[in-house]
Amino acid sequence: MLTLVTGTTGQVGRRLVPRLLAQTRRGERIRVLVRDAGRGEPFAEMGAEVVVGDLRDAEALGKAVAGVDAVVNVAAAFRGVPDEEARAVNRDAAVELGRAARACGVRRFVQVSTNLVYGAGRERPHTEDDPVRPGGAMWGAYPESKAEAERLLLALEGLPVRIGRLAFVYGEGDPHLARSLDWAGHWAAAQRLQMVHHADVAQGLLRLLHAPGIDGRVYNIADDVPVTAVELHQLNQVEAPAALHGRTDPDPWLGIVSTDRVRRELGYRPLFPSAWAARDAGAL
Repeated sequence: MLTLVTGTTGQVGRRLVPRLLAQTRRGERIRVLVRDAGRGEPFAEMGAEVVVGDLRDAEALGKAVAGVDAVVNVAAAFRGVPDEEARAVNRDAAVELGRAARACGVRRFVQVSTNLVYGAGRERPHTEDDPVRPGGAMWGAYPESKAEAERLLLALEGLPVRIGRLAFVYGEGDPHLARSLDWAGHWAAAQRLQMVHHADVAQGLLRLLHAPGIDGRVYNIADDVPVTAVELHQLNQVEAPAALHGRTDPDPWLGIVSTDRVRRELGYRPLFPSAWAARDAGAL
């Protein structure tokens, strides 16, 4: 089986690919798409095939999907990019990749998405059957573009897509944890963030990639214990601003998800059930 992985130089992709390569069996190969040949060299040294090009370039896309059996689409434009770029990468490029993959007869297409597609809380953890209603100025067009990509990919007849919605990703030196203080410093003290360690992102996506019979299914991938704004400061070894304690959380269930489905159907169990477990293991 030949698996194409996109977004391999981002925070998720660069940690996912080595794990994929480490778990390949006889006859399994990994191909990565990178925009810069130099950034593909470490993957080549690990044993991956490297295709150089932009996901938004039709010629490069054709080379990337030629002969592949499966696709894991990690590519994403996240915070700090113009809305137009977020839509171009997260929605338009994802759909074109899906069409190209379908034309090549791929057997499995894993779309990496986000728990932010749920939008406002439902006074309980979000489940995969909840309607998506992304919104809010904090994340720009990112949640909306990811939700649209999900909808359009699932509507592509003949594309065997399965979707993983990730919580806030952290661990192994990922700067996301430190950057969380840019906004957590303006939260209420008890306001919560649900997270998922890179090791568990890889575990979850591998399960989506290899599980039979789950085409069209959506799965939340997260840890067990959301952390508060105060705890985010503690994990970063920074004193929490006193002002946090005078604020009220406007939506206590925002971003909080259930992992019952991925546990029950795919056997997922977080290696790091909480950020505190990751800290104690030296995996932050």
